[in-house]
Amino acid sequence: MSGPGQGQGPGSGSGSGSDPGPRHGRGARWRRRRPLRTRLALSVTAAVAFVALGICTAAFLEGRAALYQQLDLSLTQAARLAAKQYGDSPPGTAAWDCRYLAAPACVQIVPADPRKDPAGGEPGYRMPVAPATRQVAVEERAPFYTNIVVEGHPARMLTTDFLKDRALQVAVRSDSVETGIDRAARWLAVTAAAGVLLAALLGYWVSRTGLAPVTRLTATAERIAATRDPRHRIELPPPGRGREDEVTRLAGSFNTMLGELEQSVTAQRRLVADASHELRTPLTALRTNAELLARGDRLTAEQRERASLALGRQLREVTGLVNDLIELARDEEPQLLVEQVRLAPLVEYCAGAARAHWPGVAFRVRGPSREEAVVVAGVPARLSRLLSNLLDNAAKFSPAGAEVEVTLGVRGDGGAEVTVRDHGPGIAAGDLPYVFDRFYRAGAARALPGSGLGLAMARQIARAHDAELVAEAAPGGGALFRLSFAAPG
Repeated sequence: MSGPGQGQGPGSGSGSGSDPGPRHGRGARWRRRRPLRTRLALSVTAAVAFVALGICTAAFLEGRAALYQQLDLSLTQAARLAAKQYGDSPPGTAAWDCRYLAAPACVQIVPADPRKDPAGGEPGYRMPVAPATRQVAVEERAPFYTNIVVEGHPARMLTTDFLKDRALQVAVRSDSVETGIDRAARWLAVTAAAGVLLAALLGYWVSRTGLAPVTRLTATAERIAATRDPRHRIELPPPGRGREDEVTRLAGSFNTMLGELEQSVTAQRRLVADASHELRTPLTALRTNAELLARGDRLTAEQRERASLALGRQLREVTGLVNDLIELARDEEPQLLVEQVRLAPLVEYCAGAARAHWPGVAFRVRGPSREEAVVVAGVPARLSRLLSNLLDNAAKFSPAGAEVEVTLGVRGDGGAEVTVRDHGPGIAAGDLPYVFDRFYRAGAARALPGSGLGLAMARQIARAHDAELVAEAAPGGGALFRLSFAAPG
């Protein structure tokens, strides 16, 4: 049957052959220019509007189909009554009182052969007679419904077979149905427009509330970039109120990252300040001795010798300090150099080097022999530097003739452990938390040689090897440094 939906044709897709390239380029540039909040609001609006329009369209189509179904049922009943009433009537016989809304159905009989039409032929019919009507008369086509206009009034017509070689056409006024459909269409259009407006407001609210932490995060990042001050933080909602969503967790992670960045910047600034302070004294002494040697003709041989020795010693101190700073700048060990290291031979080698460097101090090593396998994964040169720093530190604080005890063992969980103990003055309780800080020196160590970087370097090397290095007060006096390696795999 034909209906209000007719008339849609290929012309509705006109313009599809135009070049899409410029439009796509403009759309991409538009998306790049628009902020995320606007794009999110438009996306939510479009999604909700699409759903609202879809629901309204489906409701309209369903309501129209229901109204037409009721009208078609009444037409079917009217056709049955007309078949009984006009069973012996000739073609063209009809009831024409369908000008009034309350009138019975309009009825006319159409023969299959046009030559049997009443006087006047087809123009004499009040309702349209199409070739399909003649096909229904000879049962070549199934009955069908059609929307027509009868004497200026909308109507719906049923064309069905009637006796032999005849078709029966029955029509009823459809004013009330068309009015109901129009009223439903208007109300649904208003509802869809309200839904689109509500979707726009909802999209704006969602974009503002949902992206508020992202906006604060962006503002904080821009403020840090402008001021170079990582102390800024994003305000987070109080914990325990059920607002731990993804954006809030992102803001919390950003705050954590800012805290780490602040600590890194603070440590970097402190390192630069401490290094410049530590370098100032030896560099001043170097310049003084260099100036003295430049005027060597005014010095005695003994003065020149003393200045030369002092210059060499200060050069070694500066070189050692610079090398230590370079070592501390390394964050981790090169993975290509990691190998399985046997600790017993390494400890013996480091103890032998320390004996040569500190002849006045005795170094005693206890633990597994060289043949027993106490193995850890690491870089041998770096582990040797770690142990040498611990032994040098213990020897520096040991009185003449004292003994430094080095113990190698295996813990109950299978991890290796090395302890270095001296019998010096020990570490004061107030100094224990800071002994591994860069350039930190306890009050008793300020007069001793060194840059204050040895223990900091030792801890850094230990952490790079997944080991833990701690300092303790040894029983009976002295200091104890405990190096613990994780248990293998």
